Amino acid sequence: MNRASFSSSYAKFSTNSVNHRGWAWVSLSLALAVHVFDEATTDFLSVYNPTVQAIRQRFPFFPMPVFTFEVWLTGLIAAIIVLLLLSPFAFRQKLWMKRVSYPFAVLMLLNGLGHIAGSFYLGRLAPGVYSAPLLLAGSIYLLWSVRRG
Repeated sequence: MNRASFSSSYAKFSTNSVNHRGWAWVSLSLALAVHVFDEATTDFLSVYNPTVQAIRQRFPFFPMPVFTFEVWLTGLIAAIIVLLLLSPFAFRQKLWMKRVSYPFAVLMLLNGLGHIAGSFYLGRLAPGVYSAPLLLAGSIYLLWSVRRG
C-alpha cells in the first residue's frame, strides 16, 4: 500500500468523516433499551406506581399514568423499535431529526439523573440506576453531536 492510498483510506475513517449524529442516536436508543431491561429486571414499577399514586393524592391532575408490567414493557419496546427505525434519518442528518434529537436527549438525561437522585433519596440503589450512566453518556453524546453539526 502506497502512502497516497493509505492517506485516502485513513480519511474515510477519520473523526471528521464519522456521522456522529447517527451514531449518537443509535447509541442513546440502545442505551434506552439496556435501561428498560435494567428497570424490568429490578422491579421499577414497584417504586414508580406507588410514587405516582402518592403524588396524585396530593395533586389530582398529575398527568403520569400507573402501569401494569405488560403494558409498560410493551410500550417501551415499541418506542425503542420506533427510535431505531428513525436511525437512517439521523444518519442522513435530516433537519427534523435534529429538532427531535434535543427533546429525546434532554428527556433521557433527566431520566438518568432521576434514577441517580432517586437512589440518594431512597438511601439505596433505585431500580434502573445501574444503566443510568449509559443514558447520561448517550444523552451527552447526542447533544454534543447535534450542537456540533
